[in-house]
Amino acid sequence: MYVRRSAAALAAVTVIGTATAAPAVAADSSPSASPSVALPAGLYGTTDPTYDGVWRQSLALLAQDTVGVKPAAKAVDWLTGQQCADGAFAPFRADASTACDAKTPVDTNSTAAAVQALAALGGHDAATGKAVAWLKSVQNKDGGWGYAAGGASDTNSTSVVVGALAAAGEEPQKVVKDGRSAYDALIRLGLPCEGDGAGAFAFQPDKKGDLAANADATAAGVLGALGEGLVVKPGKQSDAGCADAGYPTPQQAAANGAAYLAKAVAKEGYLKSALPGAADQPDYGNTADAVVAIAAQGGPAAAQKPLRWLEQNSAKWAEQSGPAAYAQLIFAAHATGTDPRDFGGTDLVEQLNAQGPAPRTAAAEAPKASQKQDDDNGVSVWWIVGVGLVASIGIGFLLSGRNKGRRP
Repeated sequence: MYVRRSAAALAAVTVIGTATAAPAVAADSSPSASPSVALPAGLYGTTDPTYDGVWRQSLALLAQDTVGVKPAAKAVDWLTGQQCADGAFAPFRADASTACDAKTPVDTNSTAAAVQALAALGGHDAATGKAVAWLKSVQNKDGGWGYAAGGASDTNSTSVVVGALAAAGEEPQKVVKDGRSAYDALIRLGLPCEGDGAGAFAFQPDKKGDLAANADATAAGVLGALGEGLVVKPGKQSDAGCADAGYPTPQQAAANGAAYLAKAVAKEGYLKSALPGAADQPDYGNTADAVVAIAAQGGPAAAQKPLRWLEQNSAKWAEQSGPAAYAQLIFAAHATGTDPRDFGGTDLVEQLNAQGPAPRTAAAEAPKASQKQDDDNGVSVWWIVGVGLVASIGIGFLLSGRNKGRRP
């Protein structure tokens, strides 16, 4: 719900990269397999963390918490250690002992994802409080947020911040700048129910001020308009479709976006990649995010077709993409009441746990027989270029994604 909530998304921003988040992706290709920096022991994933370290770590910890797994202390410590003194987070700080300065590329997506994870884990009020204060300080006059402080508001970034505010116990509609809240920004980024992209959210207006439908932004926008974070409980069944009624409520904007997504996946069960050179290829990360958004608005039954497609087709993608991808699938399973330990024959929890340091406790569910014995025993130029690339392809939630948010 945001530069794409997928580790792969962030890889696109190295050239920069929307689901871990946060934080777009070349048809869901994996980030660089050759890290340019040493990998910290507490970090999840084995690919270069330069552009998605905090994002993928936050999604991994949040997904573990969602399924009853207590993350390793060093994994949590790594995340908290990435925070700057002013409360913000950058995608990755190789040397966290060095104080952040004006050149440290902090962003709203990494910060908001970290807030959602740390709030869910509990015991980190000081860190989340500072992060939320920083997020409030960089709110735009239209009520929304851009990826970088001062950047134009986009649906993905605004939505992941809404999730962070709700996770931290704030009421997003009361966090305002010049009298406008995040919901005002999101409603203005929604398309009407007639014409191309009816009901969808745009990432940002184009240079002429026009809006174009963006599936990634729409999945993020639905959750943001509902006041939800990356993790949602199954919603109640709703037949609400796209409807224009003057200036729509946030709830109607969410219903409009969900109707757009449901229509987009109705034929084949998946969303197609919008990246250059990837025409007609499935977009696994955005499809997972769409499942969460559709289920949050219309209930699990409404998301069954894309959910079943993911169960049958996402294993290889997740294996190649890493922890953020497994987290996205766990979020999709959770939103639909599906067992993440048997997701099309894949144990998503086991696969995610294997991406980093062993968790302190097993999942709430009984361990498998094969696991029981073990369980019982124990600002640079490239950054600027990257942000521009993310904006140009319409992906920003770096980050969805979409924690325990509240409906407005």
